[in-house]
Amino acid sequence: MNKVIAYYDRFDEWGRLDREPIEFIINFHHIKSMLPQQGRILDNGAGPGKYAIELAKLGYRMTLTDLTPSSVDIAKKKAAEYRIEDQFDGFYAADARDLSMLPDDHFDAALMLGPLYHLQAEEGRVKAVRELYRVTKPGGLVFVAFMTKTRFLMNSVMHPEHWKPNHTVEGIRQFLRTGTFDHADEGRFTGAYYFDIAEIGPFMESQGFETMKLIGSSSIAGAMTPGQWDYWRQQGDEAYRQIMDIVIKESENPYLLGYASHLLYIGRKN
Repeated sequence: MNKVIAYYDRFDEWGRLDREPIEFIINFHHIKSMLPQQGRILDNGAGPGKYAIELAKLGYRMTLTDLTPSSVDIAKKKAAEYRIEDQFDGFYAADARDLSMLPDDHFDAALMLGPLYHLQAEEGRVKAVRELYRVTKPGGLVFVAFMTKTRFLMNSVMHPEHWKPNHTVEGIRQFLRTGTFDHADEGRFTGAYYFDIAEIGPFMESQGFETMKLIGSSSIAGAMTPGQWDYWRQQGDEAYRQIMDIVIKESENPYLLGYASHLLYIGRKN
């Protein structure tokens, strides 16, 4: 996992969610709408803590973990900046496959919005989901991010030189066989695993979760430019609000799941 740490030491994940806000807006809408009014929440693989910070502002007791120590440090600084440090029960540099510092059946809900697609081996993905199951209370909700073969195949065909070795037919065929991708160019996106969409529900259910929803985190708006957003803002606040309502509603359209760069699985611990 050293390459993952090195990548996120350099990458501005907080800024990515600001530059590409639709993913955060849609995910946070669904998370907030389904959470209990109060409780303990784990943000596991939280990066610099954008989701955890916003949930802490709403009064939830938060615990944050991430593999990359520098990301955990940023999250601590952000909590201090917003004066909500007291809402956090802990900040941990930890691997999602080993949350042994956290007790069983402790959290009312848990987020895992990054680790699964960085774990290329099935054994690692299973360990991470089992740990999520262990620390979540019975009946508690989980929110888990996935990336899919469908969207990455589209990216590879459209921009082959950006995604070597998927710049060749054989590279793409190998990716489709395995779901794994390792960038041929040093310093680019880390090695990752991409799911078939139809496998996501059964995978989580095999580890004891009940599937509730599968959300396309970019809905119909993932490819929109700032200028295209400006058009709707210029129509006035009410028109913009209604467009956002449509975008959020369409995030649950199952026919759009392959278009989204990230999917949000929502499930409940049986």
